[in-house]
Amino acid sequence: MGLFGSSGIRGVVNKELTPELATEIGLAVGSTAPTAVIGMDTRTTGPMVEAAVMSGLMACGCEVHTAGMVTTPTLAEAARDLDCGVMITASHNPSEYNGVKLWNPDGMGFGVEQSARIERLIESKKFALKTWDRVGHSHPLHHAIERHADRILAGVGSAKLKVVVDCGNGPAFNITPKVLQRMGCRVVTINSNPDGRFPGRNPEPVEENLGDLKRAVVSMGADMGIAHDGDADRMVAVDDKGQYLGADQLLCLFALSYAKKKVVVTVDASMVVDDVLDAKAKRVRVGDVFVSEEVKRSKADFGGEPSGTWIFPDQTYCPDGILAAARLCEIASKKKLSEARRRVPVYPTMRSSVPFGNKGRAKVLKALDMELRAVEVEELLTLDGYRLQFESGWGLVRASGTEPKIRIVAEARERSMAEWIMVMLTEKVKRCVA
Repeated sequence: MGLFGSSGIRGVVNKELTPELATEIGLAVGSTAPTAVIGMDTRTTGPMVEAAVMSGLMACGCEVHTAGMVTTPTLAEAARDLDCGVMITASHNPSEYNGVKLWNPDGMGFGVEQSARIERLIESKKFALKTWDRVGHSHPLHHAIERHADRILAGVGSAKLKVVVDCGNGPAFNITPKVLQRMGCRVVTINSNPDGRFPGRNPEPVEENLGDLKRAVVSMGADMGIAHDGDADRMVAVDDKGQYLGADQLLCLFALSYAKKKVVVTVDASMVVDDVLDAKAKRVRVGDVFVSEEVKRSKADFGGEPSGTWIFPDQTYCPDGILAAARLCEIASKKKLSEARRRVPVYPTMRSSVPFGNKGRAKVLKALDMELRAVEVEELLTLDGYRLQFESGWGLVRASGTEPKIRIVAEARERSMAEWIMVMLTEKVKRCVA
């Protein structure tokens, strides 16, 4: 059936994600969970999708606690005392998308087996519907944001910094500035009005979308800038000189500060991780669930992926952009980010994607397999897509877990090699989707 991507269920509303599907998701979850907490980001379709999911949950007797408009990590925190969390969000996707992501009480997203169980229930329609006198009820959940903020602040120190926070018109507006202020920071916010049309910028916090943040940091003489995606499970940064702090650099800065023995990264993480860290790096499939699972299984100190999701297991297995912002403030309070980042070299890295439109996913993947296995490489890893290892660089080709596109990453110590890898792989992918 393939409803779940690498980060929950997502789709264009009323096209791929319909009220009928949302209700069935609720029916499936309600058939397995006696209690749940539900929340949503700022998307205009959030209330509609939430209502449909709640209907399904309560029809199966689930007692539903409503957290309202919250970040994903706030929702995950609220699930600690219940059987699961249900977040209505499409994260960094554009405004026409929405989705559902499911959370365990320990902050970890539903794993492969749990997701497969939900899919089987939806496919079979064998829901545990209750009689009229045993349906569930809804209960407003108060103080979820305060509880999340208190938990973060209990695990971080003070920071006397000036910080610009770009909330991306998402639910981070009601927690990140408050947490940093309580740490001792002076906070300036941009895009802090909640608006699911995302008028300030695209909700994906990549460098090309953060021009306003970079300019604000420089013009205001701030120590750093923070940017979130649409639900604040991600966090990226700008240093005190207004320079974008690449996610691979940020990953290494976190690991250098908080990891002693082992870190977990995804297959698209830079090879600088292996060059800089004393801690052993373990690579897993792309997706915060796979990072969290391995962090928990191997008792790693830290986990992250270049998309801007960071796992600090001493507090939660949920990628928490607000916690990451607080911990980056800790780092910046000891040394300016423009100086701290010098510890981490930057290798030429290129990222691209090729949409495959209406061409079938299975057909594209079959063609890719034939093309990429024919390339002469030192090593071919198929843990998640195809990671092609060359003498002085590597390339990764994998299907997006959330959108109909093939993602391509190329990195090498020399730019000419990275360019060659990117051009070669792009040509092969385009042949497969033509």
